[in-house]
This record gives sequence, structure tokens and C-alpha cells, in this order.
Amino acid sequence: MPTARPPRLLFLLSGSIACYKACFAISRLAQAGIEIRTAATPAALKFVGPATLEGLTGQPVFSDIWTEGRAMDHIELARWADLALVCPATANTLNRLAAGLADDPVGALFLAWEHNKKPWWVAPAMNHAMLAHPITQASLAKLSGFGVRVIDPGQGQLACGEEGAGRLAEPEVIIRQVLAELGPKIA
Repeated sequence: MPTARPPRLLFLLSGSIACYKACFAISRLAQAGIEIRTAATPAALKFVGPATLEGLTGQPVFSDIWTEGRAMDHIELARWADLALVCPATANTLNRLAAGLADDPVGALFLAWEHNKKPWWVAPAMNHAMLAHPITQASLAKLSGFGVRVIDPGQGQLACGEEGAGRLAEPEVIIRQVLAELGPKIA
């Protein structure tokens, strides 16, 4: 009798100091038996290196849509995964996704994703003014209209030292939600 394959999570990172929290979530989810592949924007790799992401997942990072031999990664990874999670999702990335821009790995994957078949989630992380900006709010509403699920950001002290909404949800919250979505599929 064939054994069930582990659930597959496509974990996408965009450029925020909150990438360190994302790495904790990736580690814990991998330990829980979820197969994880990562994609990262060039800005994300300013905060956490490819070696860290590869070390946590055992898989290379999709970080450049122009890498020789990897031109179809955005299609292959979009078909491979059961769930996609952009964590952290910066204002830049949210606004780019809502506009349909696909010149980086996250945007290309978003457009290749079969939104009517599988869930795509975002976990915003940014300054409170950036989160409250009408463009960011309109982008979040537009993405929600496409069926994208938003993991609400937390309140508190932000990386800039200001207080307010915009903190990446705590890793435990993200882990709990992903496990609730994929957990029953874990053999």
C-alpha cells in the first residue's frame, strides 16, 4: 500500500527584517513533517541568505527567474505545492501582487498559481503607516477578492521603533494556521 506523501508548502519571503521570524516558522513546519520549498525576492535575501533557507528545507531557493536551467521553476513550484504562503509580505510585495507584476519569483509564482484549486496566503509585515496607506489597503482588498487569505499582522513595537499594527504575526500563530490547513494530510 503506497504511503501518503507529506503536505507541500511553498514558503515565499519578501524583504523585511521579519524574515528571521519566517525562518523560525520554516524550521518548525519542516520538523512537523511538511515538505517545504522556498522562494525569495532579492530584497529578502538581504535579510536572510540562501544557505539558511536551503539548510532549513534541504532544497535550493528559487530567487532569480533568470537563472539558467530554472526558467520553469515558477510553473513547476506552483504545481508542486499544496499551499503558498508569502511570509513576510511587505507593502511592496502586496502592491506588486495586486498589480499582477511578475518580474520576480514571488510575482511569477502568484500568476502561475491555480487560485481556484489551492490556497495562497499572505502574512503582512511593515510599518503601521505603510499598512494603513490606502494603496496597501486597496491591494489587500483586491487580493482578498482573488481568494487570498490574509494572516492578520500583530500590534506592538515595530522594527523602526514605532508602535502600531504591522508586526508579522508571531511564528506560533503562523505555524498553527498552516498545520490546521495541512496537518490532516500529514501521514
